[in-house]
Amino acid sequence: MHLHLGIDAAGLDALDIHYTVINEWESGIDAPGNMVVISIPTVLDPGMAPDGKHVVHAYTAGNEPYDLFKGLDRKSDKYKELKKERADCLYKAIEKVIPDLRDRIEVELVGSPLTHERFLRRPQGTYGPALAAGKTMFPGPGYAKIPGLLCCGDSTFPGIGVPAVAASGITAANTLVEVSDHLSLLEEMKKDGKMPDQCMV
Repeated sequence: MHLHLGIDAAGLDALDIHYTVINEWESGIDAPGNMVVISIPTVLDPGMAPDGKHVVHAYTAGNEPYDLFKGLDRKSDKYKELKKERADCLYKAIEKVIPDLRDRIEVELVGSPLTHERFLRRPQGTYGPALAAGKTMFPGPGYAKIPGLLCCGDSTFPGIGVPAVAASGITAANTLVEVSDHLSLLEEMKKDGKMPDQCMV
Protein backbone atom coordinates (compact mmCIF):
# COMPACT_ATOMS: atom_id res chain seq x y z
CA MET A 1 0.00 0.00 0.00
CA HIS A 2 1.10 3.56 -0.72
CA LEU A 3 -0.15 6.87 0.57
CA HIS A 4 0.71 10.19 -1.08
CA LEU A 5 -0.32 13.32 0.80
CA GLY A 6 -0.11 17.07 0.48
CA ILE A 7 -0.41 18.60 3.94
CA ASP A 8 -0.35 21.94 5.73
CA ALA A 9 3.18 22.30 7.13
CA ALA A 10 2.43 25.01 9.71
CA GLY A 11 4.46 24.38 12.86
CA LEU A 12 6.24 21.30 11.47
CA ASP A 13 9.74 22.73 11.59
CA ALA A 14 11.54 19.82 13.25
CA LEU A 15 10.74 17.00 10.81
CA ASP A 16 13.32 14.62 9.38
CA ILE A 17 13.16 13.51 5.74
CA HIS A 18 12.69 9.78 6.47
CA TYR A 19 11.15 7.64 9.18
CA THR A 20 10.54 3.92 9.55
CA VAL A 21 7.74 2.72 11.82
CA ILE A 22 7.61 -0.89 12.97
CA ASN A 23 4.38 -1.51 14.86
CA GLU A 24 5.57 -4.60 16.72
CA TRP A 25 8.61 -6.85 16.44
CA GLU A 26 6.90 -10.18 17.15
CA SER A 27 5.30 -10.45 13.68
CA GLY A 28 8.48 -9.52 11.84
CA ILE A 29 9.07 -6.65 9.45
CA ASP A 30 7.67 -8.64 6.54
CA ALA A 31 4.19 -9.01 8.09
CA PRO A 32 1.60 -7.08 6.06
CA GLY A 33 1.16 -3.55 7.38
CA ASN A 34 3.71 -3.98 10.16
CA MET A 35 6.57 -1.92 8.69
CA VAL A 36 5.88 1.48 7.17
CA VAL A 37 8.46 3.74 5.52
CA ILE A 38 7.72 7.47 5.50
CA SER A 39 9.41 10.04 3.26
CA ILE A 40 8.89 13.79 3.50
CA PRO A 41 11.05 15.11 0.63
CA THR A 42 9.97 18.73 1.13
CA VAL A 43 12.07 18.77 4.31
CA LEU A 44 15.10 19.01 2.00
CA ASP A 45 13.46 20.55 -1.07
CA PRO A 46 10.60 22.90 -0.12
CA GLY A 47 10.18 23.73 -3.83
CA MET A 48 8.45 20.37 -4.34
CA ALA A 49 5.26 21.81 -2.79
CA PRO A 50 3.58 25.22 -2.51
CA ASP A 51 4.82 27.49 0.29
CA GLY A 52 3.77 26.28 3.70
CA LYS A 53 3.02 22.72 2.52
CA HIS A 54 4.71 19.32 2.77
CA VAL A 55 4.64 16.26 0.53
CA VAL A 56 4.39 12.99 2.48
CA HIS A 57 4.80 9.51 1.00
CA ALA A 58 4.28 6.41 3.15
CA TYR A 59 4.29 2.80 2.07
CA THR A 60 4.28 -0.69 3.49
CA ALA A 61 7.34 -2.80 2.89
CA GLY A 62 6.24 -4.43 -0.37
CA ASN A 63 4.23 -7.15 1.34
CA GLU A 64 0.57 -6.28 0.74
CA PRO A 65 -1.31 -9.51 -0.10
CA TYR A 66 -2.45 -9.27 -3.71
CA ASP A 67 -5.12 -11.93 -3.26
CA LEU A 68 -7.18 -9.52 -1.12
CA PHE A 69 -7.57 -7.26 -4.18
CA LYS A 70 -7.53 -9.84 -6.99
CA GLY A 71 -10.54 -9.57 -9.27
CA LEU A 72 -12.06 -6.51 -7.57
CA ASP A 73 -13.55 -3.76 -9.71
CA ARG A 74 -11.56 -0.60 -8.95
CA LYS A 75 -14.79 1.42 -9.17
CA SER A 76 -16.69 -0.76 -6.70
CA ASP A 77 -17.55 0.22 -3.13
CA LYS A 78 -15.97 -3.04 -1.95
CA TYR A 79 -12.61 -2.06 -3.48
CA LYS A 80 -12.79 1.48 -2.08
CA GLU A 81 -13.57 0.18 1.41
CA LEU A 82 -10.77 -2.42 1.27
CA LYS A 83 -8.28 0.19 0.09
CA LYS A 84 -9.31 2.50 2.93
CA GLU A 85 -9.04 -0.33 5.47
CA ARG A 86 -5.62 -1.52 4.24
CA ALA A 87 -4.23 2.05 4.15
CA ASP A 88 -5.15 2.74 7.78
CA CYS A 89 -1.76 1.46 8.98
CA LEU A 90 -0.10 4.14 6.85
CA TYR A 91 -2.07 6.98 8.44
CA LYS A 92 -1.40 5.58 11.92
CA ALA A 93 2.34 5.35 11.21
CA ILE A 94 2.52 8.96 10.01
CA GLU A 95 0.51 10.04 13.06
CA LYS A 96 3.38 8.78 15.22
CA VAL A 97 5.42 11.56 13.58
CA ILE A 98 2.65 14.11 12.91
CA PRO A 99 -0.11 13.47 15.48
CA ASP A 100 -2.65 15.86 13.89
CA LEU A 101 -2.01 14.53 10.36
CA ARG A 102 -5.65 14.01 9.37
CA ASP A 103 -6.49 17.66 10.15
CA ARG A 104 -3.65 18.79 7.85
CA ILE A 105 -4.46 16.74 4.73
CA GLU A 106 -5.18 18.79 1.60
CA VAL A 107 -4.30 16.23 -1.12
CA GLU A 108 -4.72 12.48 -0.60
CA LEU A 109 -3.94 9.59 -2.94
CA VAL A 110 -4.01 5.95 -1.84
CA GLY A 111 -2.36 3.28 -3.98
CA SER A 112 -3.08 -0.45 -3.75
CA PRO A 113 -1.54 -3.41 -5.58
CA LEU A 114 -4.21 -2.85 -8.27
CA THR A 115 -3.04 0.76 -8.61
CA HIS A 116 0.55 -0.43 -9.18
CA GLU A 117 -0.61 -3.10 -11.56
CA ARG A 118 -2.54 -0.57 -13.64
CA PHE A 119 -0.28 2.48 -13.64
CA LEU A 120 3.15 0.88 -13.24
CA ARG A 121 2.35 -2.23 -15.29
CA ARG A 122 3.72 -4.40 -12.52
CA PRO A 123 2.45 -8.00 -12.24
CA GLN A 124 0.22 -8.26 -9.17
CA GLY A 125 1.25 -4.73 -8.19
CA THR A 126 4.74 -5.76 -7.14
CA TYR A 127 7.80 -3.56 -7.11
CA GLY A 128 11.38 -4.67 -6.84
CA PRO A 129 12.42 -8.33 -6.86
CA ALA A 130 11.50 -10.71 -4.03
CA LEU A 131 14.97 -11.44 -2.68
CA ALA A 132 15.45 -13.24 0.62
CA ALA A 133 17.72 -11.32 2.99
CA GLY A 134 21.09 -12.98 3.44
CA LYS A 135 20.57 -15.41 0.55
CA THR A 136 21.07 -13.16 -2.47
CA MET A 137 21.69 -9.52 -3.28
CA PHE A 138 20.13 -6.92 -5.52
CA PRO A 139 22.09 -6.58 -8.77
CA GLY A 140 24.29 -3.50 -9.04
CA PRO A 141 24.43 -0.90 -11.83
CA GLY A 142 26.43 -3.16 -14.17
CA TYR A 143 23.74 -5.84 -14.16
CA ALA A 144 22.73 -5.22 -17.78
CA LYS A 145 26.04 -6.68 -19.02
CA ILE A 146 25.84 -4.29 -21.98
CA PRO A 147 28.80 -1.89 -22.23
CA GLY A 148 27.70 1.67 -21.39
CA LEU A 149 24.24 0.65 -20.11
CA LEU A 150 23.73 1.06 -16.38
CA CYS A 151 20.64 0.02 -14.43
CA CYS A 152 19.07 1.83 -11.52
CA GLY A 153 15.70 1.71 -9.81
CA ASP A 154 13.76 -0.57 -7.51
CA SER A 155 15.11 -3.78 -9.02
CA THR A 156 18.77 -2.92 -8.40
CA PHE A 157 20.88 -2.40 -5.29
CA PRO A 158 19.97 -1.15 -2.70
CA GLY A 159 16.33 -2.00 -3.49
CA ILE A 160 12.82 -0.61 -3.16
CA GLY A 161 11.59 2.71 -1.81
CA VAL A 162 12.39 6.33 -2.56
CA PRO A 163 15.69 6.48 -0.60
CA ALA A 164 16.97 3.20 -2.08
CA VAL A 165 15.98 4.08 -5.64
CA ALA A 166 17.66 7.49 -5.29
CA ALA A 167 20.79 5.76 -3.99
CA SER A 168 20.80 3.42 -7.00
CA GLY A 169 20.72 6.46 -9.28
CA ILE A 170 23.61 8.00 -7.35
CA THR A 171 25.55 4.74 -7.67
CA ALA A 172 24.98 4.67 -11.43
CA ALA A 173 25.95 8.35 -11.75
CA ASN A 174 29.10 7.83 -9.68
CA THR A 175 30.03 4.96 -11.98
CA LEU A 176 30.06 7.42 -14.89
CA VAL A 177 31.48 10.55 -13.25
CA GLU A 178 33.98 11.04 -10.45
CA VAL A 179 32.59 12.04 -7.06
CA SER A 180 34.70 15.22 -7.14
CA ASP A 181 32.85 16.25 -10.34
CA HIS A 182 29.53 15.65 -8.58
CA LEU A 183 30.60 17.81 -5.66
CA SER A 184 31.68 20.59 -8.03
CA LEU A 185 28.30 20.48 -9.73
CA LEU A 186 26.50 20.56 -6.38
CA GLU A 187 28.57 23.59 -5.33
CA GLU A 188 27.69 25.30 -8.63
CA MET A 189 23.99 24.55 -8.12
CA LYS A 190 24.15 25.92 -4.58
CA LYS A 191 25.94 29.05 -5.76
CA ASP A 192 23.23 29.60 -8.41
CA GLY A 193 20.48 29.11 -5.78
CA LYS A 194 19.19 25.94 -7.41
CA MET A 195 19.50 23.75 -4.32
CA PRO A 196 18.48 24.14 -0.66
CA ASP A 197 21.31 24.43 1.87
CA GLN A 198 20.24 21.17 3.55
CA CYS A 199 21.35 19.19 0.49
CA MET A 200 25.00 20.09 0.88
CA VAL A 201 27.19 17.84 2.99
